[in-house]
Amino acid sequence: MHPLASLVAGALLALQTAAPPSPPAASVLAADSPQTTVAGNTFLAPAGWRLSVHDHATVLEAPEGSSHIALIDLQAKDADSAVAAAWAEYGGLKWPLLNAVDRPDKEGWTGIRAYNYQTPPNEKRIVQAGARRANDVWTVVVFDMDQAVADKRGAQVALILGRLLPKGYQRESFAGRTANPLDAKRLAELSRFVEEGQKKLGIPGVSIGVIQDGKVVFADGFGRRDLARAEKPDADTLYMIASNTKALTTLMLAKLVDEGKLTWDTPVTQLLPSFKLGDADTTRHVLVRHLICACTGLPRQDLEWIFQFDGLTPEGALQTLAGMQPTSKFGELFQYSNPLASAGGYVGGHVAFPDRELGAAYDEAMRTQVFAPLGMSATTFDFKQALAGNHATAHGADVDGKPAYALMEVNYSVIPLRPAGGAWSSVRDLLRYVAMEIDEGALPDGKRFIARDPLLARRAPQVAISKDVTYGMGLMVDTTYGVPLVHHGGDMIGYHSDMIWLPQQRVGAVILTNSDEGPLLRGPFRRKLLELLFDGKPEADADVAGEAKRFYDNVAAARRRLTLPAAPGAAGKLAARYANPALGDVVVRHAGEATVFDFGEWKSEVATRSEPDGSVTFVTISPGMDGFELVPGGSGAKRTLTVRDAQHEYVFAER
Repeated sequence: MHPLASLVAGALLALQTAAPPSPPAASVLAADSPQTTVAGNTFLAPAGWRLSVHDHATVLEAPEGSSHIALIDLQAKDADSAVAAAWAEYGGLKWPLLNAVDRPDKEGWTGIRAYNYQTPPNEKRIVQAGARRANDVWTVVVFDMDQAVADKRGAQVALILGRLLPKGYQRESFAGRTANPLDAKRLAELSRFVEEGQKKLGIPGVSIGVIQDGKVVFADGFGRRDLARAEKPDADTLYMIASNTKALTTLMLAKLVDEGKLTWDTPVTQLLPSFKLGDADTTRHVLVRHLICACTGLPRQDLEWIFQFDGLTPEGALQTLAGMQPTSKFGELFQYSNPLASAGGYVGGHVAFPDRELGAAYDEAMRTQVFAPLGMSATTFDFKQALAGNHATAHGADVDGKPAYALMEVNYSVIPLRPAGGAWSSVRDLLRYVAMEIDEGALPDGKRFIARDPLLARRAPQVAISKDVTYGMGLMVDTTYGVPLVHHGGDMIGYHSDMIWLPQQRVGAVILTNSDEGPLLRGPFRRKLLELLFDGKPEADADVAGEAKRFYDNVAAARRRLTLPAAPGAAGKLAARYANPALGDVVVRHAGEATVFDFGEWKSEVATRSEPDGSVTFVTISPGMDGFELVPGGSGAKRTLTVRDAQHEYVFAER
């Protein structure tokens, strides 16, 4: 749930190119289909995209047009030469290089290198590139897409890139293998991996837990709960679990299904007549499952609750959905919406306790239907209670890449939307939940907590995230390595987590981190767990090292572009106050040489950045909320600041 998180942005690096030449004989694909590049490398092409081949390039164009992914095979002496040749074949490169980052060898590819170019924000494009080598041929991926299209079609992008494999290569599979017992030696190796990864990435604290065959085999922490103090986190340390709350919320809904109080296919307006989404026709078609399946076509629209949450109630959060409209058809594309997921929890709470206010009803439903029966006695939505005891403090990297405290106050923004991400929990509590999932609804004493069918319905695919990953209802199922792995990540400011289980092997794990570098550890953590269980190829350590290098190289490259304090000439042209009807006010303050943007609920010093088109933008630098770019415009008494997410634009006008 971190506001800067993006399916596409995590996979590639931003750059910009000139428009490619129109490829000949492009055909529209009727279905997702296996394809090969000119050199015979395999990939999957998505339905609705145009596919063409010319010279060394295999070009895919998104249905909206003017958005391309090109896979270009060629001979070259090294990655830099391959990329230069690829740009020449694609149509030319017009933006300056920001940096280039080497990545570890992976899935038959060697020499992997990613290139990041400086792009002006008003272009509103995500264009990305990378080089890789196999069978004595370089393959360059050119990614040149409109930002909104890239976000909307992120799952289809993952379909293409997730299955881009060298000619003749077979991905490692653990299907049919017997899992190893997680004995003392393997657990020591897992502990070493986590502790070293935590240090390389600059994460102050990590707690992990592992369960196998109904027994907790490891539960402890590494590092520090707080950067300034020596206390070590442990299995009882509370962290915000952010979007991992969704799986707990859908568990509450599954309990109501089990009790016959609703079905997954009940129209939402039958349960909560005041519910509205977009227009009347869209509202009429929304079923309970649509609220929490990320399959309704409603894109992220998080800035409205992150920038303007003071006084927001659950009822108010639901009302904002009336002004949101899906940008793709139900079931067509994976698009992730926190406000819609929060509606799922509030609808369930209302069904369970119809006479209570929506927030109180949800809280009580979660307490009585989930937390108490599972023995999750420490899990809470009460921030004051969580922060009073054994808890981890939120951290993030500062503008120079050094560990620092993150803007904790922004985490309070999720309280009105707490079914989507507002719970605090510990490794020990979450392992109780994971154990129940592994035992398909049974408790440790053998009693049945929930019937099998409504529980497992949450794992059934509702929409594809990629060829190997599907989204159910608050849960993802990943079959990349041949064995189903169920999990879900969670992201808020300074807190990042994952809950994982392999149903067939009866193994589960939890990882909780207290810094915004946490997402860089949790993916390799899943890989490391698989390596230990199945004697897999040792890739996870290189993955962590690669993530650390990429992160700090990118921080350094971004820092070189910033002027801090903000350039006086640009800062002096700002108005004193701006306002936007959805995001509220921005008050510009000058504290000595520093320029601060005060959004009311939170504030940050800003730097200036000179863009390739000659413009100057303002960029927030506070850890956790760093990287928000505000573009000045207008003149006289009509000065503006514009901020964007992937599919929305908000203009603050001078007041």
